[in-house]
Amino acid sequence: MRKFILGLLMLPIMAQAQTLEECQQAAEHNYPLIRQYGLIEKTTELTVANIQKGWLPQVSASAQATLQSDVTAFPDQIQKVYQQMGIDMQGLRKDQYRVGIDIQQTVFDGGAIRSQKEIARQQGSVQAAQNEVNLYNIRKRVNEMYFGLLLINEQMKLNGDLQELLAANEKKLASMLKGGTAAESDFQNVKAERLKVVQQATGLEAQRSALQKMLSAFCGIEVKEAVKPTTSIQYPITNNSRPELMAIDAQLRLADAQEKALDAALMPKLGVFAQGYYGYPGYNMFEDMMSHKWSLNGIIGARLTWNIGALYTRKNDKAKIQLQRETVENIRDVFLFNNNLEQIQQNENIVRYKKLMADDNEIISLRSSIRKAAESKLSHGIIDVNDLVKEINNENAARVQQTVHEIEMLKEIYDLKYTTNQ
Repeated sequence: MRKFILGLLMLPIMAQAQTLEECQQAAEHNYPLIRQYGLIEKTTELTVANIQKGWLPQVSASAQATLQSDVTAFPDQIQKVYQQMGIDMQGLRKDQYRVGIDIQQTVFDGGAIRSQKEIARQQGSVQAAQNEVNLYNIRKRVNEMYFGLLLINEQMKLNGDLQELLAANEKKLASMLKGGTAAESDFQNVKAERLKVVQQATGLEAQRSALQKMLSAFCGIEVKEAVKPTTSIQYPITNNSRPELMAIDAQLRLADAQEKALDAALMPKLGVFAQGYYGYPGYNMFEDMMSHKWSLNGIIGARLTWNIGALYTRKNDKAKIQLQRETVENIRDVFLFNNNLEQIQQNENIVRYKKLMADDNEIISLRSSIRKAAESKLSHGIIDVNDLVKEINNENAARVQQTVHEIEMLKEIYDLKYTTNQ
């Protein structure tokens, strides 16, 4: 069912995935672990079907030949009487033969088969829940690559703006050089700085290409552009629906099913049977004493059995299941404790980045004013070109810092959504 739903979600995604959610859905659909769902389901179905066959008649065939040291016989006094009467009582032969079939049908098993099927289903649920946990971890890997790609894209945009700004100042210095108001070294200094920024763009492009290829391979689709996600998230977070908690619930349900199976093991069992064989001797022993012929023999009946051996270990078995529950509950407590610490840290990081971003625009505005003033001062010969380059780099650093704060805040928000599965 999950694979079918993911397939429907993938229909609109043809050649590329742009949003983070689309990439996450594509990655889950593409990851080989998704096939585990079908394998687990089929294995569970086969196991349950095999257990259900416990209601079918159990048929066994057998053949045997024996040679006995002694057989049932009349006392010598009775044999003498028969001889006097002219009756030849040969007695049973010591070599005996039997080819037969045995059929047994369970009528009432005290709920044992039903309990076994429930345990098999719950074991399948535990495996599927654990597989869900493993698939959920894919989202974090997608987040890391996606936000890394977003950050590089923003840095490349700022790099392009910086190149344009340096190119404009380079052009201005070239004009000043012709007019004799600027030195050759000033022009070369700005040009060298622009070429350094071009080199940085080349490095950023290589990083972006590598991340795009990795993300595309991970998602199974071509990821050309990453779209900056929205910052919407519900506060306060009142529900934690992580798949790890679902897996813990599945393990507790398995323990419940195992405990019910202990009760079924104490119930009596009723069945009917039929046995038949062809051989010697048969059930008519006296006839076989007189005639050593093979014959058909059969018997039908009902059998009630009650094995109280389960009582010997019942107390310990129930204690083991209770310890199993307590262990699982402890795992839940540990997970929730660590998960809560992650939420605290991520919430604090979000608040911190918001505070930093509140000052970023003003810092950029100030750095931009200082840079423009430096350009004017350079035109009037008040400062040298090194001071201008410094102010240009300061402004660019402020813009980069703003971008880093924004992307990091977005990443923290989506890491929080991952932590709580919101």
